[in-house]
Amino acid sequence: MCGGGEEERRRIAITLAAVLLLGIFELGEGELKGERSKVSGIIIPGFASTQLRAWSILDCPYSPLDFNPLDLVWLDTTKLLSAVNCWLKCMLLDPYNQTDHPECKSRPDSGLSAITELDPGYITGPLSSVWKEWVKWCIEFGIEANAVIAVPYDWRLPPSLLEERDLYFHKLKLTFETALKLRGGPSVVFAHSLGNHVFRYFLEWLKLEIAPKQYTQWLDEHIYAYFAVGAPLLGAIETVKGTLSGNTFGLPVSEGTARLMFNSFGSSLWMMPFSKYCRADGMYLKHLSGRIRKGHHTYQCEQEEFQSNYSGWPTNIINIEIPSIRGFDAYPSVSEFSRTNLSSMECGLPTQLSFSAREISDGTFFKAIEDYDSDSKRILHQLKKSYHDDPVLNPLTPWDRPPIKNVFCIYGIDLRTEVGYYFAPSGKPYPDNWIITDVIYENEGSLVSRSGNQVEGNPGAASGDETVPYHSLSWCKNWLGSRVNITRAPQSEHDGSDVQVELNVEHHNEEDIVPNMTRSPKVKYITYYEDSESIPGKRTAVWELDKANHRNIVRSPVLMRELWLQIWHDIHVNGTSNFVTKAKRGPLRNEDCYWDYGKARCAWPEYCEYRYIFGDVHLGQSCRLKNSSADTLLHYV
Repeated sequence: MCGGGEEERRRIAITLAAVLLLGIFELGEGELKGERSKVSGIIIPGFASTQLRAWSILDCPYSPLDFNPLDLVWLDTTKLLSAVNCWLKCMLLDPYNQTDHPECKSRPDSGLSAITELDPGYITGPLSSVWKEWVKWCIEFGIEANAVIAVPYDWRLPPSLLEERDLYFHKLKLTFETALKLRGGPSVVFAHSLGNHVFRYFLEWLKLEIAPKQYTQWLDEHIYAYFAVGAPLLGAIETVKGTLSGNTFGLPVSEGTARLMFNSFGSSLWMMPFSKYCRADGMYLKHLSGRIRKGHHTYQCEQEEFQSNYSGWPTNIINIEIPSIRGFDAYPSVSEFSRTNLSSMECGLPTQLSFSAREISDGTFFKAIEDYDSDSKRILHQLKKSYHDDPVLNPLTPWDRPPIKNVFCIYGIDLRTEVGYYFAPSGKPYPDNWIITDVIYENEGSLVSRSGNQVEGNPGAASGDETVPYHSLSWCKNWLGSRVNITRAPQSEHDGSDVQVELNVEHHNEEDIVPNMTRSPKVKYITYYEDSESIPGKRTAVWELDKANHRNIVRSPVLMRELWLQIWHDIHVNGTSNFVTKAKRGPLRNEDCYWDYGKARCAWPEYCEYRYIFGDVHLGQSCRLKNSSADTLLHYV
């Protein structure tokens, strides 16, 4: 019996090795069905989620620590604390041409180690862990080392320079092609945060590299599914804070230093908020000032942009006091608003102006403060050169559904998220010349100020993930079909008693889908929106995870469990439905089993049993999956 149990556990491990996307599949007309070929998982990390290493020799005066080739720069907190000026030289880029500092240059590290922990160490490692838990899951389930591929990039650069300096998109294309040849199957793409913008740009760049008739064929052969995790599809409000006052992200630096560094990166504008109503295509486009002119470097806005408030966002993103009212004639989009308020002002007194997402992404806001902020000229230069005039894509435009067969959009909701700021002059020199006087948050369907007062506006049905607003995250609901099946289930293991389902819910484009479902106050749910009717040959799903933080979602055991089960369902020969069942969720790993002190036994006795192994230090550690638990996977076919 002992030998049979060991054989059963081995069979479980082999079976689960197929679960994360990287298992054994047979390809038939672009779909995974059997057990011959294998697929790869390709990870595109987010902003500041890749290690940068020195590629110079830099002597740091007044510090025992110097920078030598291959020394860790991002993120070495020891050198940051002891030699911050040296460290900044290795981090900063020229704000106009994005070249390195004359004394030090940094380049992104390669491989999985570049994205698992940014600052490895006994104390700093867990604090800077990004994809480490993800990789541990792969190892635990027996995934081969060459089946998980990280594609780090220099997250400081704007999209065009990633290709111009590092040939990043050429290398990414070769990565997909090499993975297909090596593993015998297409890849599954996991992108987090800014990594989703990188992948979007790659898809547009690919159109210029491949003949139009071969583009869709290449995608079908090389990419099986795309999982967009925490994607800021319409930008992120925190980018504005980083640009004007600095965002330290918990680093031991001043906000002024953080602003100086952030604004030297061309990528700082890549996640600027923008309007869902404005695009940058077509021959004759409507300029924001109202004139019509020819060219592809201007926006074409729908009438809703000018008829609705706040560019479709919950509120105006920037409310700012400027020292005087001079200079408005140079900026038509703000002059009309200003003149309507002249009668109630005394000449020369500070004036408060408000700016929407459109006025930020098109440069109107930065033109309006150009006389009062030395960074505005640099930002306008980068905005035009690297974004508005980008020959491949203006990234500050709304996403269409990627032309990939299987798309899963996943994000957290219902955390307090910043959606607007009030700025005022601080009286200090650059880079500390602006201070935040108030913040507007969205919080579970309402808008509140920092002091807790209710604020008027257009809040969404939920709030964002503490970094990206719900309005931006949920844009991918527009990728769903005309009819949607909605399921809400507890995130933890459950027996199905608290699962709610709505079938064939009608979905209208650019309208949010709000399920008519209840919530238990102490339960965290995951809500699945899945195509009932979709584009032929396409499959789209949106997963909303209650209280899932933007930066930690890639470490969420709930997310990883759902990914395993969805792919397990896809590869099983008996899988008939488009999506894995949500009827119940049982433990998948030994770590999911625990001791129920109230009943004096292991919880989930259907799946778990008490089995002590030498070295266990508490009862919960001795709760392990039953030998026959491989049968539980059949519930998810």
